[in-house]
Amino acid sequence: MARKPISEMSFLDHLEELRWLLVRSTLAVVIVACACYFIDDYIFDQIIFGPKDPNFITYRFFCQLTRFFGVDDTYACATEYSFIIQNTEVGGQFSIYLWILITAGFIIGFPYILYEFWRFISPALYEKERKNAALFIIVSTLLFFIGVLFGYFVIVPLSINFFATFNVSDAVVNQFTIESYISMIKTSVVASGLVFELPIIIYFLTKLGLVTPAFLRKYRRAAIVIILIVAAIVTPPDIPSQVVVSIPILILYEVSILISAVVVKKEKENV
Repeated sequence: MARKPISEMSFLDHLEELRWLLVRSTLAVVIVACACYFIDDYIFDQIIFGPKDPNFITYRFFCQLTRFFGVDDTYACATEYSFIIQNTEVGGQFSIYLWILITAGFIIGFPYILYEFWRFISPALYEKERKNAALFIIVSTLLFFIGVLFGYFVIVPLSINFFATFNVSDAVVNQFTIESYISMIKTSVVASGLVFELPIIIYFLTKLGLVTPAFLRKYRRAAIVIILIVAAIVTPPDIPSQVVVSIPILILYEVSILISAVVVKKEKENV
């Protein structure tokens, strides 16, 4: 069925469009998740449990970096992580298995979800803006995947390295549940991917008139505080890790200000 012109669509019509957007997006996630079933060994052994290995690429990089600057490499160059991952629930592993496949389906299927989102909002945009659909999907996808990689190769290893080596006493043995381990990875990876969409979010908020570059500059200090708080939540409680995570987010915020300024300038030129 062809879509009605936006001027003829009622509130219920918009809700119907939104419902089908969610249905198609969910179906896409499920299909990709089912496809991931055929590579589940690789997903779990190489990706999920990859950061558990002291020879993981991130650990080797930070180890070489600390040695290059002549810093004590005891923390960065761990040769063994003395912890085990255990399952404590009857259906725990099966539940984790399903959620990992669904998460993989969401991450891999994210470009299609963006396409559906664009189809939903495009009727409210100018014709010239609708022609930028491919650019929107490419940039948004690129930012999301960069965020996912940042979460996986930076935040997750920093967290594992800290919590695996931290010990209040030799009498305590680290035995992490699989639920907490997987939850940390999912949260770090997906949240990083969504946070890296900040420039795109600011673009649309500026188009709607809800945000201006002046507003973003005025509350820059407050934004920095919020960013530091977020970094403190998603990273281990050590200063180097928080700084490493904060820097990319601060850069994204500054880029968002520039994007907002460009949008406002073009809006004034079109008046």
